[in-house]
Amino acid sequence: MAVSAPAYSLRRAYVVWGAATAAYIAAVVHRTSLGVAGLEAAARFDVPATTLSMFIVVQLLVYAGAQIPVGMALDKLGARRLIAVGALLMGLGQFGMAFAESVPVALAARVLIGAGDATTFVSVLKIIAAWFPPRRAPLLGQITGQIAQLGQIISAVPFVVLLHGTSWPVAFSVLGIVGFAAFTWVLTWVRDAPAQPPTTAAGVRLRPIDFVPASPDVRPVRGAFRTAGSWLGFWTHMVTAFSFNVFIFLWGYPFLLRGQELSQTQASTLFTVMTLVAMVSGPLIGEYCARHPLRRSWLVFAVTGALVVAWLSVLIPTTPRPLWHLVLFVVTLAVGGPASLIGLDYARTSNPVERLGVGSGLANMGGFVGGFLCIFAVGVALDLVAPAGDYTLADFRVAFSVLAVPFIAATIGVIVMRRATRREYAQRGITVPRVREAWDVYRTRKH
Repeated sequence: MAVSAPAYSLRRAYVVWGAATAAYIAAVVHRTSLGVAGLEAAARFDVPATTLSMFIVVQLLVYAGAQIPVGMALDKLGARRLIAVGALLMGLGQFGMAFAESVPVALAARVLIGAGDATTFVSVLKIIAAWFPPRRAPLLGQITGQIAQLGQIISAVPFVVLLHGTSWPVAFSVLGIVGFAAFTWVLTWVRDAPAQPPTTAAGVRLRPIDFVPASPDVRPVRGAFRTAGSWLGFWTHMVTAFSFNVFIFLWGYPFLLRGQELSQTQASTLFTVMTLVAMVSGPLIGEYCARHPLRRSWLVFAVTGALVVAWLSVLIPTTPRPLWHLVLFVVTLAVGGPASLIGLDYARTSNPVERLGVGSGLANMGGFVGGFLCIFAVGVALDLVAPAGDYTLADFRVAFSVLAVPFIAATIGVIVMRRATRREYAQRGITVPRVREAWDVYRTRKH
């Protein structure tokens, strides 16, 4: 159904963005709900760790695999339709989970949830690009991602209370209703673009990095895949987000309960802390990227180093860590979530608007490809070292060692593609100054 483009106003832009972001909050609830119900799912379906991990692996595999088709559909059909269809699919998937009594039915439900989830975030980013000036895009993208993490709090607290206070069918049916509600409000409030582009508004300043010339290659998939900035986004998203995804989607909760011997309340509190930290750090990261678009990789390397140190600090010791140590650990992991959105900002500043959906989809695959591979690998390792399912810290130390592989591979990918992206920037007349040159310019402006 065609919907006429409304006149542009900043107030209307925020209404559209708010409605789309609310749909993304619901998507995060759907995405993370099984992660806090992992032990209950293992008992309900009577499955070992490898099979349990397949529920999340299938969901993330579908999510990652759908990014390119979703990007193509987004560029042709618009964000409003895709967000609405995604909400409907996730609602159907949660009803499927509510009444599934066998593994195949549950896996089919996770396919629906993964497919619906795949449509949402990149579509919201397209909404931001259409309704707001480019200078605001990094900050609003971060705010969107971090506000949506309220969905993780909803999963970790109210949903867990509902699950334990009622039953599996009731709790997951409520999530299905949430999906249908999101479908309704998206069709009511979200519009693809205003009649007047925001870049034509008075007072809007555009920088060279915001001008991405139209590509002579009319095939968006080939064009996005041949753009180094898309791949820099992919590897950036992977190196900062994959271990965060492993933790929040499935293995973080069991690790805290069994490996670190925390109570359920303590574990839920740490998940809530992660969400709050991400919500605070996200806008700071977004503002940094908006102010220093040519120095985004500095932040990527800093966050990657902090993540590696954080994981080593809990996996090298042979005894459970004190609570303050685990707080620092989850705080560091939490920063990886918003830092991964730098990858989508690379895609935004490297792809013309006609293939922005595909470029963003490619970048958005990174953390989820690394995530589902590691989730499955951790499950296999746990089944090998603890086939009875009675996991200990020693078992998790062995299983989580697989995280080293994507950390190394993705870091190399960032280094290689950063060089290639800077060559692309040079062809557009954008030169990344050396640090000393940039510092001299900064000092000149200050004085």
